[in-house]
Amino acid sequence: MKLPRRLQEKWRGKRYNSFHRVLKETFGARVHKVSLRWDFTCPNRDGKVATGGCTYCNNAGHTPRTYRPGMSIREQLEMGSEAVRRRYKAEKFVAYFQSYTNTYGPASELERLYRAALDVPGVVGLAIATRPDCVPDDVLDLIADISRHTYLWLELGLESMHDKTLAWVNRGHDLKAFVDAAERSKRKDLRLAVHLILGFPTETREEMLLTPALLNGLGVDGIKLHNLHVIKHTVLERLYRSGAFGLLTREAYVSLVVDFLELLHPEIVVHRLTGETYRDLTVAPGWSVNKIGVLNAIHAELERRDTWQGRILPEGSRSSAHSRVTNLSGGLAL
Repeated sequence: MKLPRRLQEKWRGKRYNSFHRVLKETFGARVHKVSLRWDFTCPNRDGKVATGGCTYCNNAGHTPRTYRPGMSIREQLEMGSEAVRRRYKAEKFVAYFQSYTNTYGPASELERLYRAALDVPGVVGLAIATRPDCVPDDVLDLIADISRHTYLWLELGLESMHDKTLAWVNRGHDLKAFVDAAERSKRKDLRLAVHLILGFPTETREEMLLTPALLNGLGVDGIKLHNLHVIKHTVLERLYRSGAFGLLTREAYVSLVVDFLELLHPEIVVHRLTGETYRDLTVAPGWSVNKIGVLNAIHAELERRDTWQGRILPEGSRSSAHSRVTNLSGGLAL
């Protein structure tokens, strides 16, 4: 069995639906994200739902190295866009509100920040990363209004569909909160991307591979996969150094990603297949800092298996999220 010709042509030689290709086809130019930091904080840091933040999170790992306290959105974008222009020959930019929870504030303040980003020359869109319990209707209305005038992705951090894992990492929300946020976002016709971490020690491989059915059923538009990695100055670092859990090998992660892609609907755009942070902040696994090496290994495994995104799904499969998850997880109530 070989990759169907229509997918070969659509995906331009890759075996999955890559975000890089989508951006190039949408804008006819090299487009790169420019990461931004604005100190919104999070409800599992400030005590609203929890304290201490997620066990794996050190916000320094998401903060651009060019950032300095007090920099405006415009200053960050101008400095960041120049850096990616030099490094990647980028011609246009997506302003990426990445650090902390970027909808955690009054809609009026959020609008000011989002529109300030869009006013910077060369910026052609927004990506807004947030938590599923931080998208009230007035904020979704704002984002939906902006999306009618620019290219926009809303990125929800699910991380795991399993409540036992969400509790273990101190997320402060459950799966029901994610499903509610995703359904409300899709009703407003937003492009929705979902962040997931693979490799939590609280989950079996089979449990991790239940997630594509949920995403397919909800009709999400994009996915970001990250391997579980340990960074400095986190609760996860203390647990890891105590021997409380182990991490996936690169080979195991690569195999898991390919299994995941086979179950993922081919219309879903793959924004990311592996996670990394700065080398000087990374505790483990050592292989995660070699992003290109991991991506090459995933591509090689797809070729070796002669497989591709959505290969084992029926053509056009987009069944109900509720029924698929209930059937696969043995009665999970959403």
